[in-house]
Amino acid sequence: MQFSKMHGAGNDFVMLDLRDGASPPTPALCAQLAHRRFGVGCDQILTIELATDADVVARYRIWNADGSASGQCGNGARCVAAWLVRAGAAPAQAGFVIESPAGRHAVQHDGHGGYVIDMGAPRFAPADIPLLGFVEGGSYALDLDGETLHVGAVSMGNPHAVIEVDDVATAAVLRIGPAVQASAAFPNSANVGFAQVLAPDHIRLRVFERGVGETLACGSGACAAVAVLARRGRVLHDADVQVDLPGGSLRIRNNTATGTVLMAGPATFVFEGEWL
Repeated sequence: MQFSKMHGAGNDFVMLDLRDGASPPTPALCAQLAHRRFGVGCDQILTIELATDADVVARYRIWNADGSASGQCGNGARCVAAWLVRAGAAPAQAGFVIESPAGRHAVQHDGHGGYVIDMGAPRFAPADIPLLGFVEGGSYALDLDGETLHVGAVSMGNPHAVIEVDDVATAAVLRIGPAVQASAAFPNSANVGFAQVLAPDHIRLRVFERGVGETLACGSGACAAVAVLARRGRVLHDADVQVDLPGGSLRIRNNTATGTVLMAGPATFVFEGEWL
């Protein structure tokens, strides 16, 4: 089985070409591929598959390190775009469209060797996230083992909880992340983001992803954080917000004209390999 190893701002992937109709990896194979000692090592496995519509270059699916399926992956979308361009399946200069489990995404080259992805509209209605036991608001009080935690919540095609903190370096990511994911309020779990606002156009972010743990970057998490913070008036609408993650920086724009979120950042090839 041939594969490509790629990363977007440190969020790393094993890319599998399934355009010949091959079956997706089993949970056991995902776990083997993702293992950082006995496998290739990655946060997610991305399968590139034939599109069903002529105006879509390809579709892709996302498999977490534990074998569970994910609805969205922003850093992965950029890597899929770069992989398709290198494979000659997508134009090297013009824009094109790819499809994730969350829907279609327009792709543009950013002029700096990376890609701009239209990540779609953030959905704040609790039923769309899903978030149980609350009516829609800007913040929700979760009771976690006697501690009250205030979180924002949004779907970017996958569920996100966003917690604003004074300093991401000292945030209790490894304690609070799993506790939020296990909360009955998030029946499908959630990616938990810890966001520190530095300026209206600049934040720092750490993300504890469902099915993976803390990652060096999370594209959909960056989009979720900017969407939640823009709604609160903490960061700008219609302007690039720099999101610094442990593995690198992304540029996120909350586009009020279209109602969607644009994400720009790098996509890097690491190596090619064969799984025996």
